Amino acid sequence: MPVEIAKKDRVIEALNGALGWELRAQALYAHYAAYVKGLEMLTVAGHFKAEASESVGHAEKVRGIIADLGGEATTTRDPAPIVHTEDVTTMLEEGLKTEQQAAESYREILPLLKSYDPFYHEVRHILLEEMNAIVEMESLLGR
Repeated sequence: MPVEIAKKDRVIEALNGALGWELRAQALYAHYAAYVKGLEMLTVAGHFKAEASESVGHAEKVRGIIADLGGEATTTRDPAPIVHTEDVTTMLEEGLKTEQQAAESYREILPLLKSYDPFYHEVRHILLEEMNAIVEMESLLGR
């Protein structure tokens, strides 16, 4: 039985937006992991693979919430283009932009879920992981 929640359609729409970013992040990080060359392969490729896996987990959680709300989860990634490059700095910059956008989407969702603790805490946890990923990307960029 679907959960009743205020502004359910708006919540599902926002969650699908976040899901689209997670699907994009999976593609971006898997793509970049394949193209990292040289010494960066030892650290950055592994980091990208871990980020892709994290995005899979986030997508799974978001899909579950959408299903619990009785909505239909998107299967399409966000249309923002993925820049093809073999330059690690560009890859990290693109990863940072992706993490920032994903975090922003979860920040927008949280107030919509304030009255429903299980979903609120699930999304808050994902947001914290996105914020941690931002810090990691900035650190890898030497900031």
